[in-house]
Amino acid sequence: MPSKVMASGQAKKSDKVQHCDVFILGSGLAGSVAGAILARQGAKVVLVDAGQHPRFAVGESMTPQLIEWLHILKSRFDVPELGHLLNVKAVADHLGPHHGKKQNFGFIKHEAGQEPDPEEATMFVIPKALTDASHLFRQDSDQYYFNVAAKYGCLTRQNWFATDLDFDEDGVTVSGKNGEVFRAKYLIDASGFRSPLAEKFALREKPARFKHHARSLFTHYIGIKPFDDVSHHPVSKRPPAQWHNGTLHHLIERGWFWIIPFDNVKGSRNPMVSVGLTMDERTYPKPQDMTPEEEFRSFLDKYPAVKRQFVGAKRVREWISTDRLQYSSTKSIGHRWCLMSHAAGFLDPLYSRGLSNTFEVVHALCSRLLESIEDDDWSVERFAYVEQVERGLLQYNDDLVNSSYIAFSHFRLWNAVFRVWGGFLTPGVMRLHRARVQYELDGDVRHLKELEENAYPGLWWPQDDFRHILELTAETCEKYEVGEVDGDTAADIIFAALRDCEGLNPVFGWKDEESKRFVYPSTADVAKFMSWSLRKAPAGEMRDMARSLLSSSVRSALKGRKPL
Repeated sequence: MPSKVMASGQAKKSDKVQHCDVFILGSGLAGSVAGAILARQGAKVVLVDAGQHPRFAVGESMTPQLIEWLHILKSRFDVPELGHLLNVKAVADHLGPHHGKKQNFGFIKHEAGQEPDPEEATMFVIPKALTDASHLFRQDSDQYYFNVAAKYGCLTRQNWFATDLDFDEDGVTVSGKNGEVFRAKYLIDASGFRSPLAEKFALREKPARFKHHARSLFTHYIGIKPFDDVSHHPVSKRPPAQWHNGTLHHLIERGWFWIIPFDNVKGSRNPMVSVGLTMDERTYPKPQDMTPEEEFRSFLDKYPAVKRQFVGAKRVREWISTDRLQYSSTKSIGHRWCLMSHAAGFLDPLYSRGLSNTFEVVHALCSRLLESIEDDDWSVERFAYVEQVERGLLQYNDDLVNSSYIAFSHFRLWNAVFRVWGGFLTPGVMRLHRARVQYELDGDVRHLKELEENAYPGLWWPQDDFRHILELTAETCEKYEVGEVDGDTAADIIFAALRDCEGLNPVFGWKDEESKRFVYPSTADVAKFMSWSLRKAPAGEMRDMARSLLSSSVRSALKGRKPL
């Protein structure tokens, strides 16, 4: 629950003003990790929240890109506890046995009143050489990192309400409902949708600038049956990995159910499964005569295979039912303040990009804040890249997610969009890995700063070929949406672009429409991908990255470190 600005003058101010370098509103993962990093590096930080831990939070599914950003933050800012999120075993050992594993992204298309066609399913199994990702039980993970922030010296407050934010040339004065007054050099708002800073400066765009539209229903259940157990598909038509071993997306017309299990790891003591339904509110207006439970059940009644997962299952949290999820801000950086991540804007949980985006922003912001504390230069220009990357992360995700919702109605078109998303994930992760390993080898922060030196901030593989294909995909799907082209023609256009893209990895099967609906790269495939990158990829970033990774691996081996 985010901090909230109350009307000025409700509480008598304390006679004593407490001073700090950075004041953070909101103690979710974004605020707590930022606070831990800054405090660990010697900054004086105050971290407050209007709610208290433990508490429910969404954003439970991790990704390879997120894992690599955590690696980078851990190494650069010397916060070893961030290593406790890097694999399933570390999560269980340090955060407790209440989290699941994220082996794959699984997608299966459904038509109302019908059994799903086994030929209309896709899956990307995360290569073990890249990462061993988790499903986070957020009430535990958020509590853990709030405690880490306190351990490193953050002054923490829970159930603390801000009544006034008063900015001037030299900083900000934050007044609390309890009478406390803090004076900070900089303020981070990491509170989310109900941002006090966005409210104070009227920063919300109305309507949000995004093309994509969706609302959501979500909660936690116990007793959800694995889809593998209730699917009627023959074994020969099933994917090579269990649906229940990853994040399952049941795709419907302009919407999708998510199934995120916390019970899919040996030794897990958490029987819960995160469940949600996200759908275009223009196609499915929010009913005024139904409870969220009734509405969710009405959707289950339409999709028999999904409904079978819920036979005998029990809901264990109250439903949360939203209006349109998408919101945006006119700007996210100002004089002595930052709207960070979900305080700046939000798009959709599809593809699980929320936490990865968050920690990319944490890296960009904290590195600059520490420099500002050092040299007392708080110019807005110093933080310009933070706004650029926040806008880019949201813009490119809007192109991808909006295209996906449009494509859900036509499997071949969805299969093409799926490959646009998945085909450039691995090089994007390896780009981060290369920079991080080089930094760990020689301690030169230049390697990490070079990640920001690209023409497309926020694009996970910031190269012209990917940007072109993403823009083409968005344009083509929008033409299909309005009837200018049919679904097969739209799919043909995107598949042709993928086949013609010299920079798209051909090893994993992203270009193979018919034979590779389930993309399951082995360690040997990753090695073949590296060989292709070195010898056959177009000259440029991909080939340079492969050479650097090979060199770094050799140097790591010589130093006794574990290579990729």
